[in-house]
Amino acid sequence: MPSSYGFLSTYPPTQCGLATFTAALLRSLITPDSGDRAGVVRVVDSPVRSEAPEVVAHLWSRAPGAQRVAAEALNSFDIAVIQHEYGIYGGPDGDQLLGVLEDVRVPIVVIAHTVLTRPTPHQAHVLQQVVSASDAVVTMTDAARDRLVARYDVEPTKVVVIPHGARQRHAATVHAPEKRPLILTWGLLGPGKGIEWAIDGLQRLRQLHPRPAYVVAGQTHPRVRERQGEEYRLHLGQRARAVGVSDLVRFAGSYLDEATLTGLIRRADVVLLPYDSREQVTSGVLVEAVAAGKPVVATAFPHAVEMLSTGAGLLVPQYDGAAIGAALYRVLTEPDLAGRMASEAVRLAPALLWPTVADRYRALAADLLAVRSPVLG
Repeated sequence: MPSSYGFLSTYPPTQCGLATFTAALLRSLITPDSGDRAGVVRVVDSPVRSEAPEVVAHLWSRAPGAQRVAAEALNSFDIAVIQHEYGIYGGPDGDQLLGVLEDVRVPIVVIAHTVLTRPTPHQAHVLQQVVSASDAVVTMTDAARDRLVARYDVEPTKVVVIPHGARQRHAATVHAPEKRPLILTWGLLGPGKGIEWAIDGLQRLRQLHPRPAYVVAGQTHPRVRERQGEEYRLHLGQRARAVGVSDLVRFAGSYLDEATLTGLIRRADVVLLPYDSREQVTSGVLVEAVAAGKPVVATAFPHAVEMLSTGAGLLVPQYDGAAIGAALYRVLTEPDLAGRMASEAVRLAPALLWPTVADRYRALAADLLAVRSPVLG
């Protein structure tokens, strides 16, 4: 039976991972065959007008009565799908969201993008209240589910693990020995991405022939740019020159449309995720890389440890340029290793594609609506 989904989230043209995630999931749910419909209550930092017809309301922290307006918009759908991230809602640790949830009367699915191991007392309180108000909580990894249960005392049966989705980008790799191997990192840029350690690691690859190219694709995160301008990107360029690898690094700092990004991913020989965080339980870039059948080198953040455990990638310590360089050297010089990693990524890919992920959300919605429906005698 067709259902309707009301999303509460940031949404394009906002540039952030949650906005991209919501747009992709929404598109995957409202296919012609499904008969489903969806709308978005867009979370914004300032009064804006959204041109997208699927945006039915806005949540702005400073607007009087904003929480009630958002809740009433969500109540016009069968299911409310709430993206939870501390930084997108108003109030301390995003506690504005609690006021919205108080007035939502339809079943609530909360998607928990960040589950901290050492939250502040208020962060823990906010997430516990959000979970308490929900009918189901989705995490994208087992690690996040286990944290919710152990650290936040959440009933295990309330948590459902559904992976982050990915586009279908897999294409047969065309080996061209004369071309420079391509190492790729993409996503919004800012401190914590670990690109400085990747740059240090490139010193290990200078003797390869042909020399590899390391492409860092993506704009500086808008919030980082507001506070710091392009300071981080400039620092990275200075570091590349200081360690003698500036000829191996290229920063593609302009907006990448879908076709351009897909072309880059298909061209890549290895995807590198050198993130500093030891907390990160969700990485859309990681899922996209594996779904594209690409070997991955990543620091040992929780999602990478889980996703790459069967052989689709190599794990390295955080803040360790030498380890990154050694891992990249292996992938680029050991064809059997790279081939095995790519084969395992291809095996994992079908479960990660957006149509499959959307079906999981449909099944969850059907279960919740069945519980809410009165039993006919």
